[in-house]
Amino acid sequence: MPDLASRATVLLADDHPVVLHGLAALLAAHPQFEVVATMSDGAAALAGILDRRPALAVLDVNMPGLSGIEIVQRLQGVTAPTRVVVLSASVTEEQVAAAYVAGAAGLLFKDAAADQLAECLGAVLTGERRFPSALLNAGARAQDLAPQDGYAARLTARERELVDLVAEGLPNKVIARRLGLSDGTVKVHLHNVYQKLGVDNRTTLAALALRKANGEV
Repeated sequence: MPDLASRATVLLADDHPVVLHGLAALLAAHPQFEVVATMSDGAAALAGILDRRPALAVLDVNMPGLSGIEIVQRLQGVTAPTRVVVLSASVTEEQVAAAYVAGAAGLLFKDAAADQLAECLGAVLTGERRFPSALLNAGARAQDLAPQDGYAARLTARERELVDLVAEGLPNKVIARRLGLSDGTVKVHLHNVYQKLGVDNRTTLAALALRKANGEV
């Protein structure tokens, strides 16, 4: 078994004790992970992430205080290395898309977590993002591009670069710094992208970008 120094640190947060203890036991038995904290509400989870800076956080979507998605949103722009996977018993396509746009590294349903959690966390550690097909379905309904008039052909190189950063869940201020632009210029580019692609918000744009990454547009 790897020593503790080589294991990825994990913070868990869920307001259901049975789920929380089950996840902790599952990961404690896995040689790749070390559970460093368990929390039962969103505010404590956010404070724990900022204090401990774990490699990974596994957060329930719905918790008292702050939801898992709200925690991901609060972490935008914070220099924390933590990658967040969100758990849910049931989730709408809008929540999946919101988690993706906020910058979550993945989303798992609780009924699949026991079999898939360790595999998902291992993939997330390598930089992958893991989301269910609901996001792709939402993007497909929101935007139906004809193959001969594809995604990339409609955008300039700068606009494609900006869309990729939006799809990573980055806010405008961070995108502006990455590209060496002003916040206002980023907003203008986004407006132009929305017009060209026929979308009206970041969630739909991120869904479309994910479809492109999967070779669908």
